[in-house]
Amino acid sequence: MSWWDSADDDDDEDDFDESAVRIRPNPKGNRPRTKQRPDHKDAVTGRIMTVDRGRFAVLIGEDTPDEHEITASRARELGRTPIVTGDRVDLVGDVSGEPGSLARVVRVQERSTLLRRSADDSDAVERVIVANADQMLIVVAAANPEPRARLIDRYLVAAFDAGITPILCITKTDLADPDELLSEFACLDIRVITLSRDEVPLEELTDLLVGHTTVTVGHSGVGKSTLVNELVPGADRATGVVNTVTGRGRHTSSSTLCLRLRAADGRTGWIIDTPGVRSFGLGHVDPANILRSFAQTARVPEGEPPGGIPLTEAHDWEIVDRVEAGELGESGRARLESLQKLLQTTA
Repeated sequence: MSWWDSADDDDDEDDFDESAVRIRPNPKGNRPRTKQRPDHKDAVTGRIMTVDRGRFAVLIGEDTPDEHEITASRARELGRTPIVTGDRVDLVGDVSGEPGSLARVVRVQERSTLLRRSADDSDAVERVIVANADQMLIVVAAANPEPRARLIDRYLVAAFDAGITPILCITKTDLADPDELLSEFACLDIRVITLSRDEVPLEELTDLLVGHTTVTVGHSGVGKSTLVNELVPGADRATGVVNTVTGRGRHTSSSTLCLRLRAADGRTGWIIDTPGVRSFGLGHVDPANILRSFAQTARVPEGEPPGGIPLTEAHDWEIVDRVEAGELGESGRARLESLQKLLQTTA
């Protein structure tokens, strides 16, 4: 018998009996953490109407007799997942909407689109502005403040990148003729609406917006919030005036807010009003998507396309060659050059 087969083995095993191990108590007195998360089968769905310092105004029971707005916070399990106006979310907890009640957002549903911007063109860190919008109403004044075509370019690039249909809205046309500005975008097949102090085509504009979720963007002072107040009576979005010295608009609306738009015949849509901005960074944009999106929104001349290939089906380099060859006219060439210069700053 070897030395390790001695009769003392049983005594050694007793020395290492697990029952003698001292168990340290849980210092917090709570249950141990688990990676398993509840599936929240009883969650209700809502629409984020606005975000304010970590609290979310959420509409639930949409288009039902039980429709009402509640306040919610972010569930810990969501971590840093961004929750923005326009999101469709799942909620648990107190969804009664009674004063003092608070629900929890436990899931963000899959988004159809995301409108994003970065701090500047060199910053790849994106900021999500709005979710699930399918239209972008770009509001720009013909004068006071002076229109900035390059800022419009940035909005268009962001719309192209997100897969959102742009609509160009020119306000204050009683102060200046918008034709020179509009000529720069003549090659694009985008809808244009013009407004003056005495003529606001609310019926036409409402008809464009019902059935859609439309995000409004624009420079401060162009009349964006004034227009929203006309479209949605009772919206009471703050409005301001343009500084007579700097020619710049004053920031008035400070939050992003989702509002229901209702036509005279009962049809509805959603309009998401965003604060006015003076810059719109595109550091997050993938340049590979832009030229093709530009071609898809171009007003292509009638007739057989060169080589039998539509511009929308051409390769990126073919799009450049064909536009430079005059397929979209002088306006198309200028628009393409503007996009190329803009995208060079984001490369």
